[in-house]
Amino acid sequence: MNPKSIVGLIIGAVVIFILIIAGASASYVVEPGHRGVEVMLGRVSPGFKPEGFGFKLPFVTMIAPQLIRQQTAQMVADCYSSDLQQVKIAVRVLYRVPESSVVTIFRDYAGAAFDALVKPRVAEALNEITARRSAELIVQKREEVKSQALESARRKIGGILVIEDIVLEDINLTHALENAIEAKMVQEQEAARSRFAQQQAQTEASTVVIKAKGEAESIILRGKALQENPSVLELQIIEHWDGVTPLVVGPGVTGANMMLPLGDFTTGKKPSANTEEKP
Repeated sequence: MNPKSIVGLIIGAVVIFILIIAGASASYVVEPGHRGVEVMLGRVSPGFKPEGFGFKLPFVTMIAPQLIRQQTAQMVADCYSSDLQQVKIAVRVLYRVPESSVVTIFRDYAGAAFDALVKPRVAEALNEITARRSAELIVQKREEVKSQALESARRKIGGILVIEDIVLEDINLTHALENAIEAKMVQEQEAARSRFAQQQAQTEASTVVIKAKGEAESIILRGKALQENPSVLELQIIEHWDGVTPLVVGPGVTGANMMLPLGDFTTGKKPSANTEEKP
C-alpha cells in the first residue's frame, strides 16, 4: 500500500470520528422533572428546553439542566430575642423553582437557588420575627414564629421562587437560659397546685356551710310545723311503734319502780293508784 493510500485512510478515519462526535454533541436529553437552559457561546437563551430529546448546534451550544421538582434543604439561623438572648434555630426549607424562573435562576444565581436566594431571605425573616419576642415566647409560640417567618420570607423572595413550607426542627437556647426557663415553669406549676388546693378547700368549706344552713332551716321548719300541729308528733310515734309499751325513767323514783309506762306521759293520765313507791 502506497503512502498516499495510507494518508487517505487516516484522513477518512478522522473525518468519520469528527462526524460521530459532532452528531453526538448535536443532540441532548432533558430528564423528567428538569428543564434545560440553552447556552450558546456564553450567551443564555431566553427560553428553556422542555424535558425530552432534542437537537442543538454541536460544539457551540450547551444545555444546562435545572431541577423544577420540590427540593428540601437544611440551614441553621443564628437569631437574638428581644431580651438579647442567643437563639439557634434549625430549619428545613421546602421550595421549588417554577418553569418561568428557570432561566433567571440560572443566569442571576448560577443555578444555586437555595444558597444564593432562599437561605439569606429565610434567615432574615427569622431574625425579624424573633427580635420581637422573648426567648421563652419563641419556644412556646414556635408555630406562630414559623407561620410569620414563612409569610415574611415569601414576600422577600417574591414570585421568582416558591417556598412551599419551612419546618422549625429545633430551637436551641443557652444552658443558663434553659435552666432559668425550667425553674420558672416549676414555680408556675407549684403555684397552680397551690391555687387548686385553695379553691378545693374553699369549695369544701362552702359545701359545709350550705349543708349546715340547710339542716338549720330544716330544723326550724320541723319545729314550726310541730308548733302549728302537735298531733304530727303523736302520729310519728304511732307509725314507728312496735307494739311494746316503752318504759321511761320517772322523776324522783329509784329502784325497780323507777320504770314507768310511756303512755302515762303521752296520754296525760296519771299513774295508777296501785303503783307504790318503795323506800
